[in-house]
Amino acid sequence: MISMRQHAISIAAIFLALALGVVLGSQTLGAELTSGLRADKTGLRQQVDTLTERNRQLGGQLMAADQFIAGAAGRILAGALTERSVIVFTTPDADPADAEAVIKSLGTAGAVVTGRIALTDAFADATEGDRLRTTVTNVIPAGAQLRTGAVDQGSMAGDLLGLVLLLDPADGQTRGTPQELGLVLETLRGGGFLAYGDTMVSPAQLAVVVTGNSAEAGDRGVGANIARFAGALRWHGAGVVLAGRTGAAEEGGPIAVIRTDAALAAQVSTVDNVERDIGRVTAVLALAEQLAGGAGRYGTGAKATALTLAALPG
Repeated sequence: MISMRQHAISIAAIFLALALGVVLGSQTLGAELTSGLRADKTGLRQQVDTLTERNRQLGGQLMAADQFIAGAAGRILAGALTERSVIVFTTPDADPADAEAVIKSLGTAGAVVTGRIALTDAFADATEGDRLRTTVTNVIPAGAQLRTGAVDQGSMAGDLLGLVLLLDPADGQTRGTPQELGLVLETLRGGGFLAYGDTMVSPAQLAVVVTGNSAEAGDRGVGANIARFAGALRWHGAGVVLAGRTGAAEEGGPIAVIRTDAALAAQVSTVDNVERDIGRVTAVLALAEQLAGGAGRYGTGAKATALTLAALPG
């Protein structure tokens, strides 16, 4: 008969065997797991190295392309906008270097820039909508009328500034007096909606709106307000181009708003790579296309249909 002591020793032996099995098994599993992780790490490192090298190659190609476009810009743009007048607007998030580069490209194309106006945060912010609409309503020139149905702040401001700052495409004449233009601009500047220098701003045939990367353009309705502003301008002039960076073509950005609205996309041309030389050249060519009655979506961002124009509109 098995004694209690022998029974206890048997049970202890069983547990010892189980413990040894667990230890030995975990060591084997750990070795296999470590080996697998090392293999995965090596594979991932190789993928990273491959992608890094590919990115380096693409970056080099992009830089070479930019250098080529910069060197050829004079030949590409020569005569594209000879004796055409253009006014330049910038949004709060626009990079000043982008705006300066666009203005330089306009000069290369033979255009005359009649003014540069900065739209402020208050102009684009939906929380300032009531105040902006009231200001716009109070300075509409005598005899002028804004479009009915477009009552959002971007459309109303675009309507008003289009009336006083863009020449009538039908006859090339202004729609108001210099005094009316001065009153509109000074009132909007006094309200904190616009900013511009001491140089006189004059009406023009065309307009470029330079925007930024617009990573948060969907906040406070900024993207929609800028898009509708550009659309309202287009009603009054011979052409409008909205040019920005790739982020502006993402959801909520002003370029995205235009590209997803069939009516706006048919009227306003958009360029989403204005930080690159090809984007700046494209913005100018797109103005020429607008003069010819066309509109396009250019760049590398969402819903762009082409990198640039295939040929100079004629």
